[in-house]
Amino acid sequence: MIENLKILIFKFINLLLYLNNWIISIAFKIIIKGVVNCMQYNIKRKMYSTYYILMAYFLLFILLGFLIDTPTEIFTGLKNILFQSNILITDYIALGGIGAAFINAGTLSLLCLGLLVLVGIKPNGSTITVLFLIFGFGLFGKNLLNVWPIIIGVWLYSKYQDEPFLNYILIALFGTTLAPIFNEFLFTGIFHNASIGFIASIFTSVLIGFLLPPVASNCLKMHQGYTLYNIGFAAGLIGTLLMSLLRTFGIDFEPRLIWDTGDNLLFSIILYTMFISFIILGVIFDKDGFKKLKKIFAQPGRLISDFYILFGQGATFINMGILGILATSVVLLLGSSLNGPTMGGIFTIVGFGSFGKHIKNVVPIMLGASLCVFFNVWNIDSPGMILGILFSTSLAPIAGNFGFFWGMVAGFLHICIVANVGGLHGGLNLYNNGFAAGLVAVMLVPIITSLKNKFNSSADH
Repeated sequence: MIENLKILIFKFINLLLYLNNWIISIAFKIIIKGVVNCMQYNIKRKMYSTYYILMAYFLLFILLGFLIDTPTEIFTGLKNILFQSNILITDYIALGGIGAAFINAGTLSLLCLGLLVLVGIKPNGSTITVLFLIFGFGLFGKNLLNVWPIIIGVWLYSKYQDEPFLNYILIALFGTTLAPIFNEFLFTGIFHNASIGFIASIFTSVLIGFLLPPVASNCLKMHQGYTLYNIGFAAGLIGTLLMSLLRTFGIDFEPRLIWDTGDNLLFSIILYTMFISFIILGVIFDKDGFKKLKKIFAQPGRLISDFYILFGQGATFINMGILGILATSVVLLLGSSLNGPTMGGIFTIVGFGSFGKHIKNVVPIMLGASLCVFFNVWNIDSPGMILGILFSTSLAPIAGNFGFFWGMVAGFLHICIVANVGGLHGGLNLYNNGFAAGLVAVMLVPIITSLKNKFNSSADH
């Protein structure tokens, strides 16, 4: 059964690869049709210029994929990406090649963008963020096959609550952090019977999607918006519960570390060009965009801080471009590699540049995280540490609200915790740093608040 499924998918992929111009044309038509459909719900056309821009960038990455690798290499690479384990850390560039990784990430992002348009959600900070996360993790962990059961599960929950899917679409897309569950159950052979593996993969992934919205809602109350990766925190708890159940019955997954090196020059050119173009676009959209950055920098960034709605498209793109240049430079200065996971971290920072992060509140976090790495037992350029530094910026609201010192403390603690929590969920939660950041926020924020209240009370007396 599984082999027949693979053969069918192989043939489909092969057809798509040899008709790549047709794919791009159809992608344009799908998005345009979605925009037209949404306009029937009185959504203003001018609100969608951001979607057109993001669509263009995703298409460019698809085009780059076809230019860098041959159709045969891409076909083989996509087979590896779709039908192997995807748990942390699985670098799709090392696993399937640059072309296959770019095409997987770009196509997946286009499909999710089309889904946002079709349900009628306007561009805002959260939609920009989720699309950049989809693209970034489309380079390590999320693929064209494994994300859909989670999304279907969240959709079923919306039906159960008798609410429009529009209200849950962002949770569904962010919730694809647990997409590796599908591959682990179906393609790793943990179930000796293929039919049982197929049923278990679908049922478990859909069930987790169904459970995610209520868990995520309560997690937000726990950390009070001081970590931006709320779904990562919720998914970490769910993943830990699932792995505890599996290990009780003797089921576990092999640790995975696939990490590409040697492509820094190519990826540096791509990333710096992209982020500089963001800044240029921002100036074109809003000649006062740089002036508005001061207002963005004044925001603590605590959930929910939508810079796109508050300050407009221009200033938001400038902020995103600056953060992208900063994050890319950090990876290079620390002597690490630009690859699928690190670019995923960079694109996550860039995406949240529209929804809570700016240079003023991420620098203290990154400095604290880097300080911890310099003095701990791990090498600073090791995969876990460089990803920890990038993703520690989930805690940017702590620096934004409580100041530089507490930001550094949060970043320092984040590295300590993230190095020890991945095993709890067996690498199933791609937002492992979001899980760690949630734990830091839940523990640290009450301590900070208590100390500040005591200090203020003493000062009053």
